[in-house]
Parts: sequence; structure tokens; C-alpha cells
Amino acid sequence: MADWGHNKILEYAISSLLRKKYKNLAIIIVFSILIAIISSILFLTNAFKVEAMNTFYESPEIIVQRLSVGRHDLIPLNYVDTISAIAGVGKVQPRYWGYYYDSLTRANYTVVGLTKELPTLKLLNGKLPQGKGECAVGFGVAELRRLNYNDSLFLTLGESRSVSFKTVGIFDSKSAMLTNDLIIMDKDDLIDFFDIPKDRATDLVVEVYNDTEIQTVARKIAGAFPDTRVILKGDIIRTYDSVFNWRGGMIVTMFFGALLAFAIFVWDKATGVSASEKQEIGILKAIGWETSDVLKLKFWEGTVVSLVSFLTGLILAYIHVFLFGAVLFGPVLKGWSVLFPPFQPIPYINIYHVFSIFFLTVVPYVVSTVVPSWKAAITDPDTIMRM
Repeated sequence: MADWGHNKILEYAISSLLRKKYKNLAIIIVFSILIAIISSILFLTNAFKVEAMNTFYESPEIIVQRLSVGRHDLIPLNYVDTISAIAGVGKVQPRYWGYYYDSLTRANYTVVGLTKELPTLKLLNGKLPQGKGECAVGFGVAELRRLNYNDSLFLTLGESRSVSFKTVGIFDSKSAMLTNDLIIMDKDDLIDFFDIPKDRATDLVVEVYNDTEIQTVARKIAGAFPDTRVILKGDIIRTYDSVFNWRGGMIVTMFFGALLAFAIFVWDKATGVSASEKQEIGILKAIGWETSDVLKLKFWEGTVVSLVSFLTGLILAYIHVFLFGAVLFGPVLKGWSVLFPPFQPIPYINIYHVFSIFFLTVVPYVVSTVVPSWKAAITDPDTIMRM
């Protein structure tokens, strides 16, 4: 048929859908919700991955931790000289950090000793600690403990130890993914507070000049110190990638019933055409429509319904994830932490995910609309109209 014929068929398809507007509206609503659920999971998982990659971009290539009875233990500082002597190794720096459970707020804080290697972080107000007795806190800690600039932060360790720190800086909420539960203090303050021996550190970070030698250096460190665990930045990134994929899959499993209902719905459409639809096809064939014209009609009907549902679902998913912070699925993907950071996902969409959703939802629906219509269209019109 000519192009105007296609336009006329599309116009007739739309008018046919409008005649059965309540039925088609119900299909679009269900279809859109299903696509919105799947899209939200993929958008949110991808946003967490992008944020994690940005967070780990400047992390050390190698972290060396000592293990004792299978658990993380303080590492002796004399390991530094041996590691520094390995070919290809640059600086080897000790790090001082730990976890503090605040019984007042029932939250866990990450306490970090200030060193030159700490990455530059944006502060809402104030500065990083310049000496003993000072600290900088994350936005979440400041809100939970109701701290303002120059307020005192009291920390207790046991029944007899209580220390006060002057809050000289509060991190901006925009850096909450990295700093929300963070307390930064002078290295010597942290050593005294946790009573760390002078010849020990929490772990070591190792600089490697050539990226291609990272694996070799890691093997040499593990061989020299069998009681250590050597962690590579690439391993951390792959671990977080697997964790987010697993949690995203867990959410999909939670909505498996909805996916199954959609599969049954598509199967039902593929196995037959209703009596009224058969009569409509018979009438069209009786007034001179070709079988190809009927298939084009059903193709456009399925395309209009599925595309409207697809675009509506994507828009709903975008609003849910990037404007409302994924309030439905966010806590599941964030994890168990008490002090949740106010995460606002970056609007980054993977085109591969969009096409995957399209081919898994739109294409099956269109096919399930056209195939049974073809069976009816090749049947004699008189036979169909007598049904």
C-alpha cells in the first residue's frame, strides 16, 4: 500500500483503541507499572555503580591488612620497610581508622586519623582538623548529634573514658555518600582514643608506579607476609559491582509475581483472539481489506499500546529514581547501615538497559498481537462472521 494507506491504517488503529479505551487503558496501566518497576531497579543499580566507581576512582591501588584468627587486626609498622623494598613500589603509608558505636544515637561512625594522603573533600563550613582536640564530621553525624560549627563532640569508650573534640568542620551534604558517617580527627588523637600501640597501624596503602605490575607486587607482598590480606582496588570495584547486581536481582525476584503475570498475559494474547476481534477482522476482510492490511492494523495497535506503556514506564522510573531518590527500592540496595546517607542518584542511564527493557517487553507484546491476528486473517470471512 502507499504511504497514505499506512497513515490511514494507523488512524484506524488509534480509533479502534479508543473505542475500547477502558480495556486498553487497563492494559497500559499494568504494562507501565511493570516497566517502571524493572526500569527503576536497573536505573538505581546503575546509579549506585556509577557513584561507587566515582568514589573508588582515587582510592589506593593496594591495601594491605593483617589478619589474626581470620579477622582484621592491627598491622606492624615494620612491614613498611620490607614492602618499600619491592621493585616497582612507591610510597607505603600507614592508615589509622576505626569504627565507633555511639550508644546515644545507636549508629556506627567511621573514625579516620588525618594524614596527608586523605583526599580533598568539600566542606560546608569550617576546615579540616589542624591539631589535637579538633575534628570534622559528616553531614549525617552533625544532624544526628545536632552539631554546629565550634560545638563540642563527646565520645565515650567504656565507662571511664570520655573525650571531647571541637567541631571545626562539617562536610557538605553533597559528599554524603563518602562522608555521611565520617569523623576525622588528628592521627595522634585517634591513636590515643583507640589505644593503638605506637608500632601498629590499622592498615597500609601501597603506591605502585606501573599499573601493569600491581598483580605482581600484590603476590610478592602476600608471599613475604602470609598473615596479611592484600586488597586491590579492582577487586573492591568488582565486589561492589557483584553486590549491586545481586541486590538488584533480589528486588526483581520480589516482583517475580508481576513478571509472571505479564508472561501469562502475553501468552494469553498469543494463543487466541476474542470473538469480537475475530468478527472485526472478518468484516474488514469482507469489505476488501487484504490480509497484509489486517496485520498492519494489529501491528500498529500493539505498537501504540506497548510504546505508550514503555515511555510512560520509563518516565515514571526516572521520576521515582532521580527525583524522589528511589524511595521504594533505595533502602534495599543501600544495605544495613543505621546512618543512611541522603543519596540523590546522578541521572545517568545506560542505553543498553533501555534497549533490553524494550526488547523484553515491547517486542513480545507486539508479536503476541500480530501472530493470532494472522491466524484469523487467513480464515475465510464467512466462516469468521458465523462464529
